[in-house]
Amino acid sequence: MSAATVHNEDRPQADVLTVQIWRGDRDGAFQTFEVPSRENQTVLDVVTEIQRVQDHTLSYRYACRVGMCGSCAMVVNEQPRWTCRTRVDRLGGGPLKLAPLRNLPIVKDLAVDMEPFFEKWKNAHGYFEPGENPPAEFAVIAPDSGEREAADDGIECINCGICYSACDVVSWNPDYLGPAALNRAWTLVNDVRDRGQDERLEAVSGDAGCHSCHSHMSCTEFCPKQLSPTFSIAGLKRATASTLWRRKP
Repeated sequence: MSAATVHNEDRPQADVLTVQIWRGDRDGAFQTFEVPSRENQTVLDVVTEIQRVQDHTLSYRYACRVGMCGSCAMVVNEQPRWTCRTRVDRLGGGPLKLAPLRNLPIVKDLAVDMEPFFEKWKNAHGYFEPGENPPAEFAVIAPDSGEREAADDGIECINCGICYSACDVVSWNPDYLGPAALNRAWTLVNDVRDRGQDERLEAVSGDAGCHSCHSHMSCTEFCPKQLSPTFSIAGLKRATASTLWRRKP
C-alpha cells in the first residue's frame, strides 16, 4: 500500500447533507441531492452549490444574499424562510426539504410567479395617492404621533412573499388580498398626506379583504422583518367598521 493511499484513508471524511428539492411545475416531484456539510452554511449556499456543481438546470432566485431583497424566499422543511439568512446547522439536523413558496404559481423548480402577489397590492390601493392638488409644502408629522407610529410599524415590508405563503386564508380563498397587501394599505391609512382613503378602505372591506382574516397570525409568526400584518389587518377592520357606521343615516 502506498504512502499516498494511507494518507487518503486517514483523512477525515466530510459529513454529507441530504437535500430534497422540488423539481418541475405544480405537477413535479422532489429530487434528492447530496452536498458536503460545511460550517456556517446557509440554505442558499446549499442550493447555489447544487446548481453550480451538480445540476445547472435547477431554477431559483436570489439577489442580495444579505436579507435585503427577499427574492430567495422558499419553503424550508415546511416553513417559509429567507434562505440567505437561514443557517443549516440551526434547523435541527436531518435532511433538508426545499419547495417553492405556497399560494403562488410555480414557474419552475423553486421559482414562483410573483405577479398575483403584486396585483393584490394594486387591488388594495397599496400606493400613495397625493390627490389632484398636492400641497406645495412638506407635511409636518410629529414622530411620536399615533399615526406615524402605526405607519412606521409596517413600512419595512420588502415584498418577499413569506407572509403570503404562510397565510391559510390565501390557501382557502385565492381572491383574498393577503397580509402583505393589507399591511401596506394600513400604513397608507395612517399617512396623513394621502388623499385616497375612501377608495382604499372600500377596496379592503370587500369579501376578499381584511374581514376575511381569521387572525391565525401565521404571517406575523414567519415575517423575517418581525412585522405584524395581523395587527395591521385588525386596524383595517376597525377603520372600515368606523367608516360604515359614519355612513349610516
